[in-house]
Amino acid sequence: MAVVTVELELTSSLPAPKLFNVYNDYENIAAKVQPESYKSINIVQGDGGVGSIMSTTYADGYPFKSLKSKVDVVDKNNLSIGYTAFEGDALMGIIDTATHHIKFVPSSNGGSVYKHTVEIKCKGDSKLDEDKINLAKEACNKTFKAIESYVIAHPETY
Repeated sequence: MAVVTVELELTSSLPAPKLFNVYNDYENIAAKVQPESYKSINIVQGDGGVGSIMSTTYADGYPFKSLKSKVDVVDKNNLSIGYTAFEGDALMGIIDTATHHIKFVPSSNGGSVYKHTVEIKCKGDSKLDEDKINLAKEACNKTFKAIESYVIAHPETY
């Protein structure tokens, strides 16, 4: 079983607690700020906290249709969130699980650093090629930028 780690780090002018709050409401904000990627994200089990199961439906024309993930961590004190994707065509038939670790680190200028690490466990002898790794990075980057832009334009939110 091949394991691939993908890391993304982006800076933001937004404070870390604000970004944490936004990402903690991901199921409500993602489709709103990025409708070209997300049709909907619904909680299918639980209350949105640890142990909850989320179902993502991607927008028409997106290369995937669905993904299910489980919330692993919501740590307000450390401004971190974790979840594991475990089912759906977004796993491309070659990924067993993709565990996401997201942390918001305060920076000295009042902004923050968004750190997103994904540990991808492939099925059997499957391997993840560089194009798919770059697609994952691009998707995380695009979603972060869309969320950040929305919050900057709507400072009263979160």
